[in-house]
Amino acid sequence: MLEHRVSDWDDAYANGVNIARGDRWPAAWVGPAETFRNALSAAGRARLDLAYGERSRNRLDLFLPEGVPKGLVVFVHGGFWLQLDKSVWSHLAAGSVARGYAVAMPSYTLCPEVRIADIGKEVAAAVTEAAGLVDGPLMLTGHSAGGHLVSRMVTATAPLAPEVRQRIRNVVSISGLHDLRPLLLTAMNERLRLDEAEALAESPALLRPMANARITCWAGATERAEFLRQNALLANIWTGLGATTAAIVEPNRHHFDILDGLTDANHPLTRTLLSEA
Repeated sequence: MLEHRVSDWDDAYANGVNIARGDRWPAAWVGPAETFRNALSAAGRARLDLAYGERSRNRLDLFLPEGVPKGLVVFVHGGFWLQLDKSVWSHLAAGSVARGYAVAMPSYTLCPEVRIADIGKEVAAAVTEAAGLVDGPLMLTGHSAGGHLVSRMVTATAPLAPEVRQRIRNVVSISGLHDLRPLLLTAMNERLRLDEAEALAESPALLRPMANARITCWAGATERAEFLRQNALLANIWTGLGATTAAIVEPNRHHFDILDGLTDANHPLTRTLLSEA
């Protein structure tokens, strides 16, 4: 019998130090993101810093394809709800834009200025604002903490209006955090300020999916064991609650380069997100 027990929760959720040359990220994304953003701006296909709320970080970028969009993708960034913003990830819109979809990328207020529950409300406001700008089906995706946030959008208690919910065709949570309770045991919780009640109320794996929810949980095979467990967890539980689910583990990918597939119109990650797999 093989037993397993996590003894160091900080290490269990530490990515950069456990990846060879992991200190390259997130800086490695900044240049490609700026290049993509500038190219679409020059082509008249980028609408930047659109307000969706009153706080300073309540802004989103919208990237448009050539012609009328087939629908809308919303990408929500990660950073453990503590760091980064929309400007780091712009190039990840490339695959979806090339396939004819608009892509919205919001920033949101970070902890500890607000709580994770407040961030969820901001993301709902960003999704609502973006959905008002682009017609058609709506696909949500996010990375790490962003995976948590987009999964939260398709729970039965998500702060979205019915008309927005009805447009959601698919969600892909990339290396998502779906059960927040382990984070209570980490040092970062001094800034997250999670308590047991909020962890229970904001963990998608502990909530019911909305009617007709469809979600793919996608992670890299060389991720930390906790991220692989979290990836399998949500798909497993929501399958038993009537959602359409899948759990994918992509070979030879870690917590950072797992996102590369979004830059490629023909990559299975992009095609899955757009329901074209």
